[in-house]
Amino acid sequence: MRIIFFIIIILHALIHLLGFIKAFGFAEINQLTQNISKPIGILWLIALLLLLAAAIQFISNHDLWWITALVAVILSQILIILFWQDAKFGTIPNIVILLVAIVAFADWNFNRDVKNEITEMLAQNITDKKEILTEEKISSLPPIVQKWLRNSGAVGKEMIHTARLKQKGQMKMKPEQEKWYEANAEQYFTVDNPAFIWKVKVDMMPLMFFTGRDKFSDGKGNMLIKVLSLLNVVNDSDNEKINQGTLQRYLGETIWFPTAVVSPYIKWEVIDSLSAKATMTYKGTTGSAVFTFNENGDFVKFSAMRYMGSEENSPLKEWIITLNEYKVYNEIKIPVKGEATWKLDDGDFTWYKLEIYDVEYNTPIIENN
Repeated sequence: MRIIFFIIIILHALIHLLGFIKAFGFAEINQLTQNISKPIGILWLIALLLLLAAAIQFISNHDLWWITALVAVILSQILIILFWQDAKFGTIPNIVILLVAIVAFADWNFNRDVKNEITEMLAQNITDKKEILTEEKISSLPPIVQKWLRNSGAVGKEMIHTARLKQKGQMKMKPEQEKWYEANAEQYFTVDNPAFIWKVKVDMMPLMFFTGRDKFSDGKGNMLIKVLSLLNVVNDSDNEKINQGTLQRYLGETIWFPTAVVSPYIKWEVIDSLSAKATMTYKGTTGSAVFTFNENGDFVKFSAMRYMGSEENSPLKEWIITLNEYKVYNEIKIPVKGEATWKLDDGDFTWYKLEIYDVEYNTPIIENN
């Protein structure tokens, strides 16, 4: 669809050349019956160049292509109105370009707002500490958690204060959905003041997508989902269920920045030789979960009783993250592939399959897109 839209802009741009040619008498243009002055001919040429510039910016993924497109469409439509008898059908591609540009602006605006939230979150976690995760720091943890931290390579490494990771995956919105939607996500974490922001874009079908931002900060959660980055379909925040659910998510995802599990807001209990219960309490919000490992000390499963939604009647269901395949990032081994599943009365609902493909610790880069 990107190529088709690119071609539409190019063809529409080239049609504007006819007005310039007729104004300067370079050729006979029988399709244009009205007289065109040379100054107006220059405007037709400018519209052509603006549309070509917008097309080039669009196909090269320039964030602000929509600005050029909006200026081009405004100028083009003014000319079309002036020469309505000959040029009225040019309104159709202008409407198409305008609609796509509005969606592009909304997406840019959504990403800008999330970037500002990330910047603020990271600024609240600035630290000059260069602590090392030592054997002493992990000595009070359950034996299997100690084994995991040693096996991951985290012991002896610098404590992680901030983290950034990228995910690609597939998502389902409801159990009866058959088709998987392609998803791309980026996530930022802070540890000293525990918080995260997860930004995702999900392609549902050609010309249809939604963007989402899940957030945990100051012990409170917020989930925002927008269709085409324009229309809110979910905007849940700061109630007991959403707060606990986002806290539990943060707790489970510490497996990607493992030194965080020795933080004072997380308490551990032994369950058996391969599992341990973690309880996190922060600014009035509390949640618990069970971490399960294999004999080698690799993390394999996270399980929590979590509210499925934020409404008053939202049920409490078991939420499971299973992960496998391990890679080393910044000298720390983490699991990189897995699934998120709800255990429902009528069967399992696996709603997200993910793969981690980029990780940065303590110097997270804020992406522009």
